Amino acid sequence: MPVSNQQVTAHPFLKGLYGDDYYPDHVVDRDKEILLRLCERIEAERPADLEALYVLTRAATDEFNDLQAAFEEADSDIETVAREEIAENFWFVAQAYGFADADVEELIATRDW
Repeated sequence: MPVSNQQVTAHPFLKGLYGDDYYPDHVVDRDKEILLRLCERIEAERPADLEALYVLTRAATDEFNDLQAAFEEADSDIETVAREEIAENFWFVAQAYGFADADVEELIATRDW
């Protein structure tokens, strides 16, 4: 199911990572796919409250955790710049779907990066 939220479809996900040669586009593409799948799940499941949203965002965060090896294989890493960019994109997604009170640290609570 394609994403229908116009804020999301117009958003330049992970723009800061795409603009930095330290982060290979093929790995950042995989990161972007995770965020778009998260949006698809939000639209399909329509979480009723923050706790339901956090279940979805934490599952997506776990997918980011699994990509650390891909970054390392590409001589890159999820370091400070990437962590902040990823967190900002999770926060954007929450905002775009009406969760203005979402706590960014709760959105990505399962991160190990």
